[in-house]
Amino acid sequence: MSEPHGTVVEQSPPPAKDRAAGTGRADDGHRRFWSARRVPAGLLALVILVIAGAFLYDIAAVRADRDGMSWRRELARQLAERPMDDVWVLTGAGVAAALGLWLFVLAVTPGLRSLLPMRRTHPDVRAGLHRDAAATVLRDRIMEVAGVQSARVRVKRRRADVRAVSHFRELDDVRTDLTAVLDDAAEGLGLARPPTLSLRVRRPGRKGR
Repeated sequence: MSEPHGTVVEQSPPPAKDRAAGTGRADDGHRRFWSARRVPAGLLALVILVIAGAFLYDIAAVRADRDGMSWRRELARQLAERPMDDVWVLTGAGVAAALGLWLFVLAVTPGLRSLLPMRRTHPDVRAGLHRDAAATVLRDRIMEVAGVQSARVRVKRRRADVRAVSHFRELDDVRTDLTAVLDDAAEGLGLARPPTLSLRVRRPGRKGR
């Protein structure tokens, strides 16, 4: 279930340790959201379906006293005659190993890197905030600071890079105000792990630069 402004909410049972304790205490929400991996799973299922269907058809044809499919006979002959150090055998093995490693990585990694876990205030609900939405919130707060002409914010998993341009006021004063505003804004995002802020303030460049 999705909500506006880049927030994603899903219902889930409370952590096992909380259920066992009977306290109903919410966890810290640090666990990342897992991607459904629908596209890789669908492609893999389609490939397996096609290969399995072709072999089943060939087996049925042989059982019905018909000649086996020519590609299967050629494949069996090539596998029987080619040495293990043949370039095509090594290439095929490398491709198969790479695909297997890719599928393994997809299976053991969460994905959804653009979704930041939020603090869990209810044991049955987990919420996440998209990075772009978090960057927009921080940028809006930055633009409220006097002296800031423009700003660019990039929010990563554990860090927020902020680049601001100030066209008046002392840069040290602007930087001090921005630090206070950003600390408050980052805490207000409600993230399980508020990002570490990296701030740089500069004067506008000359035209054409």
